[in-house]
Amino acid sequence: ILRRTAAPAVGPVLHDGACDTLGFLVPPGTADGWDLPGSACTQTSGRGVRIPAEPPVRGTGWLLPPGDADRVTDPAMLRRALGEAARIIEAADKCS
Repeated sequence: ILRRTAAPAVGPVLHDGACDTLGFLVPPGTADGWDLPGSACTQTSGRGVRIPAEPPVRGTGWLLPPGDADRVTDPAMLRRALGEAARIIEAADKCS
């Protein structure tokens, strides 16, 4: 959903081993106003953050690695995409 729009590029994306969870890198301060049900935004210091080539969490991998992506994902664009994904999943669940 994020990559099919003409919106700004997507930053690096992490996935867990089962690909049940995705992690998007967003600008510092995003967690302060993040209230989207079904998602979480973890706050970090945001100072001098260097995105490592290797995933920073054991058991994860890069779905979209650093270097192949912009530095961070625009939070407004991410919010819209997550909302659209939730609506698609809800509609699919009603059909089954």
